[in-house]
Amino acid sequence: MWNANKNATQPSKASSRIGGMWWWFIMLIAAWLIIGWWVSPTPPTDFVDTNVDAIDLTNVPVYQVSSNKLSASVQGLRIHDVKLSDFAASAKDLNGARVSLLGAAGDYAEVGYIATGVAAPGVDVKWRGTPDKMTWRDASGVQFTRSIFIEDYVIIVTDEIKNNSKVPATFAPYARIVRGAADKSSAGVKTGAVSFINSDVEYRDWRKLENKSYAYSTINGFTGFADQYWETIASISRPDQTIRVKGAGDKFVADAAAGAVTIAPGAKDTIITNIYTGPRSQDALSAAAQHIAGIDETMDYGWFWFLARPMLWLINMFNSFVHNYGIAIILMTVLLRLILWPVTRKSYTSMMAMQKMQPEMARIQKLYANDKPRMQMEMMRLYQTHKTSPMSGCLPMLIQIPIFFALYKALLVSVQMRSAHFLWISDLAAMDPYFILPILMGATMWLQQYLQSASSNKNAGNDPVAQTQKAMKWMPVLFTVMFAWMPAGLVLYWTVSNILAIVQMYIIKMRTAK
Repeated sequence: MWNANKNATQPSKASSRIGGMWWWFIMLIAAWLIIGWWVSPTPPTDFVDTNVDAIDLTNVPVYQVSSNKLSASVQGLRIHDVKLSDFAASAKDLNGARVSLLGAAGDYAEVGYIATGVAAPGVDVKWRGTPDKMTWRDASGVQFTRSIFIEDYVIIVTDEIKNNSKVPATFAPYARIVRGAADKSSAGVKTGAVSFINSDVEYRDWRKLENKSYAYSTINGFTGFADQYWETIASISRPDQTIRVKGAGDKFVADAAAGAVTIAPGAKDTIITNIYTGPRSQDALSAAAQHIAGIDETMDYGWFWFLARPMLWLINMFNSFVHNYGIAIILMTVLLRLILWPVTRKSYTSMMAMQKMQPEMARIQKLYANDKPRMQMEMMRLYQTHKTSPMSGCLPMLIQIPIFFALYKALLVSVQMRSAHFLWISDLAAMDPYFILPILMGATMWLQQYLQSASSNKNAGNDPVAQTQKAMKWMPVLFTVMFAWMPAGLVLYWTVSNILAIVQMYIIKMRTAK
């Protein structure tokens, strides 16, 4: 419609109209790519390199800690091989092996201390007791008592340090996570190192960490790594922290060191370190925020977060009733179409009015071909008479663009979609393996365009609307190819939205005819 107005007031060749349409399409694709690859500012400083020690822990006993959410192995100062009870490793086999975090060789979370003047437990410490109460005592009289408990997906490490020596003891607590990169990264989702610095979340993807190290100073914070669906985060409940992230060979390191604690002779102090190893879901992260402040802000909803969050909440709410995420997406689509009904009705009504106006527009264009100001004035008077505007036909598409990007992001970050089954699809967050949905989407899009142009004058070679429709006829083919590799849940939404648009168009045409 915009092209129709432009050509009505400023006649040009058909190729320029087609070119204008292609520019809009290119801008749409460019915006989609930029959203996923937005470059964040570079932090100020590098930090001194520290090696990832290859320490032999063969003779160090391994303890198991578990809850209804996860189980983990404790060996010396390290925690590794965390298994999540509620999530299958394969989205196609829900009863198979569980998701394992820090399970690869050399991956671990470590909680320890750097001592001054006295000794502290080393990485290969052999604790006495069990994880609910483990003790270690230095010859000088310093005693560490460590307790490890699990609350939801947070592993809580509580250390009570009692100084039974005759001199003050100083300890600097640290926590670090060492792991390999994710097997694959998903375009549009921020993965890699994630840190909370002075109430601001900092992301560094795997590629940047391979080439550069980063250091931050903060009063309180946390650091760790985020995959598309999982996070491993370490947080020390002490102020004045230095947080560092870097690559180390085939591994990546994120560590935090807090300000030193001095304990007088005969005194004791308690230091708590929280390790989050769980899904990257808003509910789980919000619960973990009670122990790790700010972790609930690490969900990456993108630019349209104000749409993505309520849409994801709506899908989860519908799923709680129907117990199928595919049906939940369909119900959400129906609800959105009902909400947008006034805009859609106005758009279709305006579109039909524009089609009826074509003979009069052609007459005005021919009559005032040499008088541009008069032509524009007569066109505006014609629009006012018919109570329409060329831009009104674009409103549904303009509204659909932010909804499209928001839902795309919501499906990518939703761990529930990862194993959501619907008909022949075993993972709504992945592409349709048989390309059935993309083909249906393209077919419904073609049918929608066909019905829109059914009543127009297709023989009017100079009709700008007809020229635009000729160019737009290739859009279903282009969208089918583009959607073929997108999440099946997103293609399902667009397909159902097209079907509902066809139904709405039919209803409006019937009412208009009456």
